[in-house]
Amino acid sequence: MRVIIPAAGEGTRLRPHTYTVPKALIPVAGKPMIAHILDHVRDLKPTEVSIVVGFLGEQIVDHFRDRDPLPFRFFYQAERKGLGHAIWQVLKDDRDEETLIVLGDSIIDADYGGAIASSESLIGVKEVDDPRRFGIVEVEMGFVTRLVEKPEEPASNLAIVGLYYFPSTEKLRGALRTMIEKDIRTKGEYQLTDALQILIDKGERMRPLPIEGWFDCGKPETLLATQRHLLDKHGGFNEAVAGCVIRPPVHLSAHATIEGSIIGPYVTVEDRVVITGSIVSDSIICQGAELVQCHVIGSIVGSDAKVKGQGARLNIGQEAEFYLS
Repeated sequence: MRVIIPAAGEGTRLRPHTYTVPKALIPVAGKPMIAHILDHVRDLKPTEVSIVVGFLGEQIVDHFRDRDPLPFRFFYQAERKGLGHAIWQVLKDDRDEETLIVLGDSIIDADYGGAIASSESLIGVKEVDDPRRFGIVEVEMGFVTRLVEKPEEPASNLAIVGLYYFPSTEKLRGALRTMIEKDIRTKGEYQLTDALQILIDKGERMRPLPIEGWFDCGKPETLLATQRHLLDKHGGFNEAVAGCVIRPPVHLSAHATIEGSIIGPYVTVEDRVVITGSIVSDSIICQGAELVQCHVIGSIVGSDAKVKGQGARLNIGQEAEFYLS
């Protein structure tokens, strides 16, 4: 079985961090967001994990190539022309194989083993309050009949969450080829939903797969909310730090230096971070950052950034310096 993880996007909503780090490597609850996705698929024993990279993609390749025993294969999407185009980079090799697709910017809690046991194609869905913000599916008699990207007048509240399963990819490959050869685009891009609609119109039976745990990592506020969920679920580093107060759940690197500070709850502190005389909660502090005599809450502090001063809610990128009066 092949697992495909598209991770080529520029992550514009997570700037300034994604100017220097690909979105898939932004840390959440102690590890890169894509590592949480890999944890879900690891037990499936895939024959190949195909990661589609683009902007700053060499960092993803370098991060996983020699560190993880999963059978990785990397595909470069030179031009970001949409999710359908990203999947085409993998499937145009004409291999017909059982395939699971998981988008690289969301963490989905699901029964992955149960999904791949299906004899029919599946698409993960979740009921949402405002379906106009999402791609949605319409269902009749237990099967998907129509997919629409961000409809103005939605006929369904079932949002597409970014998890897809295909017992065979032969028909999907054909639909993607048709979409690209006929230049079928939505909002200027080759959408996976358009290819799936071609499949369905040709008689493919696709069932919706209800998902309860769908955690977005696309914006600072949703990334921090996802971290809260993951730390609540899995815990973190809860040992004492001399001269400090640790309020779990938190994840603190053993290679960080923390002195005279109050940390937590819901904090990730990465390697080489130095925190002195500070209060930090509900935040992600990236590698090499330095916090001195400050109160930081609901913040993402980029790698090698420096913060000194009083209270603030921050979203600052790599090597930034921020001094509060």
